[in-house]
Amino acid sequence: MTTNHSRTARRRQKKTMKKPLWKKILMTLFIIFIFAGLGVTTVFGYFIATAPKIDFDKLDVPYASQFYDKNGDPFAEIGAENRVKIEYDDLPEVLINAVTATEDARFFDHPGIDIRRIGGAIKANIQHGFGSEGASTITQQVVENMFLTPEKSIKLKVQEQWLALKLEREFSKEQILEMYLNKIFYGSNAYGVAKAAEVYFGKEDLHDLTLVEAAMLAGLPQRPTAYNPFENPDLMAERVDTVLKLMVRHGKITQEEADEARNTDIASVLTDKKPKSFPYDAYIQQVQRELEDKLEGVDYNTAGLKVYTALDTSIQDHVEFLLTDSDENPISYPDDELLAGMTVVDTKSGAIQAIGGSRNREDAFGSNYAIDANRQGGSTMKPLLAYGPAIEYEKWSTYHQINDDAPYDFGGANPIQNWNRQYQGWMSARYALKESLNVPAVKTMEEIGFDRAQTFAEGLGINFHNDEVWITDAIGGTETNVSPLQLAGAYSAFGNEGIYTEPYAVVKVEFPDGSVVDLKPESEAVMSDYTAYMVTDMLKSVLSDGTGTNANIPGLPVAGKTGTTNVSGKSGANNSWFSGYTTNYSIAIWTGYKEHNRIIEDTQIPHALFKNTMTEISKDIETSDFVKPDSVVEVAVEKGSNPPALPSSYTPKENIVTELFVKGTEPSSVSEKFDELDPVSGLTAKYNEGNNSIDVSWKYDADADVSFEVAYKVGDGDFKQLTTTSDLQVAITEVEQDTTYTIQVTAVSNENNSKSAAQSTTVTIGNEEEPDDEEPDEPIPSVEGLSASFNEANASINVTWQYNGPSAQFEVDINGSKQTVQSKSVQINGATPGNTYTITVTPIADGNRGESRNTSITVPANDNNDDQNNDDPGNDDDSNNDDNTDDEPNDDDADQDEREDEQ
Repeated sequence: MTTNHSRTARRRQKKTMKKPLWKKILMTLFIIFIFAGLGVTTVFGYFIATAPKIDFDKLDVPYASQFYDKNGDPFAEIGAENRVKIEYDDLPEVLINAVTATEDARFFDHPGIDIRRIGGAIKANIQHGFGSEGASTITQQVVENMFLTPEKSIKLKVQEQWLALKLEREFSKEQILEMYLNKIFYGSNAYGVAKAAEVYFGKEDLHDLTLVEAAMLAGLPQRPTAYNPFENPDLMAERVDTVLKLMVRHGKITQEEADEARNTDIASVLTDKKPKSFPYDAYIQQVQRELEDKLEGVDYNTAGLKVYTALDTSIQDHVEFLLTDSDENPISYPDDELLAGMTVVDTKSGAIQAIGGSRNREDAFGSNYAIDANRQGGSTMKPLLAYGPAIEYEKWSTYHQINDDAPYDFGGANPIQNWNRQYQGWMSARYALKESLNVPAVKTMEEIGFDRAQTFAEGLGINFHNDEVWITDAIGGTETNVSPLQLAGAYSAFGNEGIYTEPYAVVKVEFPDGSVVDLKPESEAVMSDYTAYMVTDMLKSVLSDGTGTNANIPGLPVAGKTGTTNVSGKSGANNSWFSGYTTNYSIAIWTGYKEHNRIIEDTQIPHALFKNTMTEISKDIETSDFVKPDSVVEVAVEKGSNPPALPSSYTPKENIVTELFVKGTEPSSVSEKFDELDPVSGLTAKYNEGNNSIDVSWKYDADADVSFEVAYKVGDGDFKQLTTTSDLQVAITEVEQDTTYTIQVTAVSNENNSKSAAQSTTVTIGNEEEPDDEEPDEPIPSVEGLSASFNEANASINVTWQYNGPSAQFEVDINGSKQTVQSKSVQINGATPGNTYTITVTPIADGNRGESRNTSITVPANDNNDDQNNDDPGNDDDSNNDDNTDDEPNDDDADQDEREDEQ
């Protein structure tokens, strides 16, 4: 028995061992499948069990969203008003067909979820990631907006589908469609389809809607702000075309009907009566854009959200005040038609503090020039595409030498010129930027490389037209357009040690169930701290003594850049910009006209808006200066040395400049340009009683080409410059009695301005007669540094001079026409091309006249080469001085302007 049992056991063991491997695999997979199914069923069951209950009150009552400012105080309620409720019988068939074809073609056939759409969505999500494509029916959209958050998760999607099935069991299709169309947001402060028809078309009876109007209403809810037909009729036309194609595909209309509707001009069906604006609606526009982009599928107008924003109402109120005409407004706009847009951003966080969308804002959700990128940026692009990348990638110093030798021929119709049509040879990057010269900027970008320049600017939020960079992008003269919001964000990174945060209005959103979604973007280091600081330091020079002096704020550490563009064949600017920042705020401003080719009378308005706003918002807070990082060193270099060299002990002070270098790249060699000059010898001074003068003489035996600086002081006073002469003698006239004169003579090289050691002598003047009670008349010196320059932007000649003498007036003779002024400058307006002007200036003090000085200038004759964008330094007069000029990239600049007008 034992043997038989053992044999049986062995046979069973052999039989088991012979079972095929594939059966084992199948059995294993089957077991795994069973357990997985049980797991999924358990998890889905949990999702369904924890789904929120359907609150039937929410289905009938719209839940408005509350908007809160940076302090947590409410400032707006969106979705509570401006709504007209309708019933299903009020809906025309054309509207029902348009909506269902667009949103849910099988709406009247499915039980709340569409299995076919779910299958397609699953495939797309496997291919492109979860959440890439949805399969929500109209019923699911009602459920999601009323009861769920927009989070992309399997749990919420299961709950959404479960609740949609439950809703379909409680309500008819007609009632659900009625709910959907009563609650949805259509833009322009219109809630529900009935109010939308009234706002856009002026129609109170929906049965009066045409096919194209129904298609517009069906297409708007996807992106109500972007498709706003009042502002973006072209985008709306594209959306209507999509809706009509869907209606044809699903058999709702014929192809002939679609073609006829397609030919309808969008603007022709709109009402002339636009919704009126309300407080902060320009800021709310940006909030809505961010909610649409970041909370896809959520109708914030009906979802009862708490939207926490970065709005600073005090700053917003001031910005809106400056953009609204009133007797109290300090900004003098040239006319009522000039448009403006302004954005104020927190430099460190990127939080949008205020948005000024337009001047005298009347239409709700109308054109918003602060957030719409539809204008060329002019020379505000130079730090972003030229000098910033040069420092970042090549570690250029602020002294780096660039040859501004001639107009730059880039192969276009006309070469790129500087705004002043002057070319000064080798110059520092700092000087080229503060004077906003075009030729050095385009040479810089070309040397750095277009790819690297584009990468740098894109890191700062700049989007390029057709993702392509032109040489003239460096001066903002291409089809690449920017907005004040983009520029304020880009410049904030320079003021924040190279850290960029995409500007944002929405901080966080709280849903009715208490869940919170943080919508602040992540900050990113987009450049080195040395780049940020060195660009900032150069942009401080723009305000201190460059093209942006009218925007400078004494006592406040501030940096910024001017920018203008012009129109081919016209003189003057059609866009004017200013973008500037402190360590607290970054502000960008644009002005221009609706007509892209219209010339601006006063390009200094952005400067005035910036100065006023930054002064106001900075008055009660501490504004720290920009801190130099350890990666940057300040080095004194000899001006004109190339490559940079350290000054020698003989380098004149006026030939030494202090510039910034990336640590480790500073110069170490010492210049040998200046040698020590021999001093004068035999210096004597004798009093000439007959002439009441001091005769000074000296010797100079060296062969060097020199002049002599002569200075003197009376008693213990300070030295005064007497003259610079090539002679070996001078006379000091009308000397004072009973005092000692000290005379000092220095040899100065005529080749490089190097100086010798000063030699001095003294002479004491005695007076045997009784002293006169009256002080002798102080000599009246002539003016110094008399110069005249032509300002092409407003056809004027600026005349300036210096004066170091007793209080005086100045007689100015211009080609025989005389005037007397107190200031040390005059402006000659209406200068005639081709004419020569001779200007003579004579100081007059107490009836005594000083020696006259004169200069001449010839005004250039007119030419037709005005298709460059011009930058002209501003001044304190009300003249039309332009800041920056930028060239169009195309071979035909006129064609470019036509394309701009078509956009």
